[in-house]
Amino acid sequence: MIKIRKSNERGKTKIDWLESYHSFSFGDYYDPHNMAFGPLRVINDDTILPSAGFPTHPHRDMEIITIVTQGVIAHRDSTGSEGVIRVGEVQKMSAGKGIFHSEFNASDKEILKLFQIWIIPKEMGLKPAYEDMQYNTDEKKNKLLLVASGDHADGVIYIHQDAKIFLSDLDKNYEQKYSLQKDNGIYLHVVNGKIVVEENELTQGDAIMITEMEKIKWTALENSSIILFDVAMN
Repeated sequence: MIKIRKSNERGKTKIDWLESYHSFSFGDYYDPHNMAFGPLRVINDDTILPSAGFPTHPHRDMEIITIVTQGVIAHRDSTGSEGVIRVGEVQKMSAGKGIFHSEFNASDKEILKLFQIWIIPKEMGLKPAYEDMQYNTDEKKNKLLLVASGDHADGVIYIHQDAKIFLSDLDKNYEQKYSLQKDNGIYLHVVNGKIVVEENELTQGDAIMITEMEKIKWTALENSSIILFDVAMN
């Protein structure tokens, strides 16, 4: 089963310092037909102006993954933790039983672009925790780079859910294939560029959801970047 989610079908928040596109219902954007994909609850594609950001706010019982594509984000929370996330880094915050935090563009000159991803955990009431992963951008050149997983043995960021997150940069005409586990689904989001997936052409901001298939393949029609989510659907 294949479902396409076009970029212009996403929700949007536009205020003076933030432009955010929502793949699923979020904040004032509500779409009963796009609430989640399995445990994948939020994919927000954010652009934040210099020195601006999200003031202190609460989270609980959610695995929150931040992937920066341009600029640097600074964060601080109620446990006393603080730091920055740059391109080539992925951070996970397990909000668990509850945490307050803030996130700001660390630059007073440069635009910040990032994806914030929320995944519903298997267990509620966990102890709040952070985990970071650094990678060389060459590691995702024409490869699916695993950056988060529900399996400790993978040696990447651990998320409390049967899910995996991959990043990849594709050269024009490069083809990738992926095998699905039984009862899992794939959500593939195009960060930039243009690809064709099972005869469906996707461009920046588009996504494809695939379930009940054993294998999929896609080809880059131009230099492109993607995020791939593999999640349990039951």
